[in-house]
Amino acid sequence: MVYESDKTKETETLIAELKGFKEEVITKYPNKVAKKRAKSIVLSDPVDTPQIQANVRTIPGIITQRGCTYAGCKGVVLGPTRDIVNITHGPIGCGFYSWLTRRNQTKPEDENAANFITYCFSTDMQDSNIVFGGEEKLKQAIREAYELFHPKAIAIFSTCPVGLIGDDVHRVARHMKEEIGNGINIFGFSCEGYRGVSQSAGHHIANNGLFKNLIGRDDEKKGSLKYRVNLLGEYNIGGDAFELERVFEKCGINLVSTFSGDSTVQKFENAHTADLNMVMCHRSINYVAEMMETAFGIPWIKVQPIGANSTAKMLRKITQYFEEQELIDRVEEVIAEEMKEVETVRAAIYPKTRGKKAMLFVGGSRAHHYQDLFEELGMTTLAAGYEFGHRDDYEGRHVIPTIQIDADSRNIEELTVTKDETRYNPRKTEEEMKKLEAEGMEFNEYHGLMKQLEKGALVIDDLSHYEMEKLIEKYKPDVFCAGVKEKYVVQKMGIPLKQLHNYDSGGPYAGFKGAVNFYKDIEQMVCASIWQDLKAPWESEEYIEAQFVY
Repeated sequence: MVYESDKTKETETLIAELKGFKEEVITKYPNKVAKKRAKSIVLSDPVDTPQIQANVRTIPGIITQRGCTYAGCKGVVLGPTRDIVNITHGPIGCGFYSWLTRRNQTKPEDENAANFITYCFSTDMQDSNIVFGGEEKLKQAIREAYELFHPKAIAIFSTCPVGLIGDDVHRVARHMKEEIGNGINIFGFSCEGYRGVSQSAGHHIANNGLFKNLIGRDDEKKGSLKYRVNLLGEYNIGGDAFELERVFEKCGINLVSTFSGDSTVQKFENAHTADLNMVMCHRSINYVAEMMETAFGIPWIKVQPIGANSTAKMLRKITQYFEEQELIDRVEEVIAEEMKEVETVRAAIYPKTRGKKAMLFVGGSRAHHYQDLFEELGMTTLAAGYEFGHRDDYEGRHVIPTIQIDADSRNIEELTVTKDETRYNPRKTEEEMKKLEAEGMEFNEYHGLMKQLEKGALVIDDLSHYEMEKLIEKYKPDVFCAGVKEKYVVQKMGIPLKQLHNYDSGGPYAGFKGAVNFYKDIEQMVCASIWQDLKAPWESEEYIEAQFVY
């Protein structure tokens, strides 16, 4: 079934009114700030995509949604891995902040399998370590971790103080690898929080580290030799990866590895034996997809298993790639079977959600992906934006050659990757690739967020707190999707907020059963009358609003 966005006249009127938002909010900023913010606020046009300013430094004091480089490296990409001991070299607050806040889940094969995801490892740097150096303390932490847990791998993550005082985590990793021996893999990440403009820099650094230290270390093909795929940029928040693993297994598709939900060292080391890479979160993982194609010959495609129709589309892309009737037939059976429950639940909820309005300001791909689920409920996305997206995440990858490399981007190492002399193996011939492309399959492509938004919808990069309040005050969406920093402010304004960084206590939302869960959760939120009855203290008290005269 094709899902359509079912706009009401009220929604169409609202989209027309969005034109005035930019001029209204930037007049409140000082001139220099207004000039900069104006470039990051545009009206979407799916046909003639406007240029947006993205991946630039946040203006100090503006109150941003963003996290830091360390958070992107340790908290997002490496955090969901179950059998790596991830040691934060820095103050305890950094380690605690990045510890299970995204509700990453994992499922060990048996009770004896290593699972360190519930532990928070940190060197807990103190003032004396800042003055005299913390390398010896780090070495001792690694010794203790090995004596207690005997892990296959230990990863070290630098925080801001480490970069400022000059501790060399890479040198420590080399020394401890030699000292401990026994085949242990120890490696470090120079992911100090200040190294990039947002957590996006940490994703890039993590991708480089995965490629240099883990991918390609085990050539033995595990499991079935047919239909071997990797899913990149899926972090098993609320059990998303479990649902996708279930669907792939049901279809007979061999999921070699997920980067990095429910992941293990062995799965990373074996990932290069897959025949197709599927990129889910483009921003956080496209680097490693490109490196694996260059080194091992594995092509990659963009997929989107958020939404029932999108999940079906992903599965059909896989069958198109492998071109075997046995797989095609099985996938169609699974889709037909799974969609029965989806359509039953959707049919009951759709009349209640049709015409409702959503706003999405989440992460590096979720503000795009979740539009599909809202469309399936007949809801319209009025405004959307990323915390740490780049221009290609908004406008599509065709703009990458025109993006100017600035000083902040040069802080991140660019790996020079070449063909692996012994293991480079193109999975498809040039003729086969051209045939697939002629049939509509797109490789190494992502069209960006704006291609799906309604014409005239607002697109705002690195949304400020003030802009968020004005959006809600003027356009009163039925649900606002963001993170925990925004959650309680938005709810005090009488609007339900759905966290899409960690799903609050909900999920999974990926795949077919995930779509059903999302329908039910959104129905409860947008149809509850309690939000209209909420009154913040400032709504019942008089206050004065003034404007500075320059």
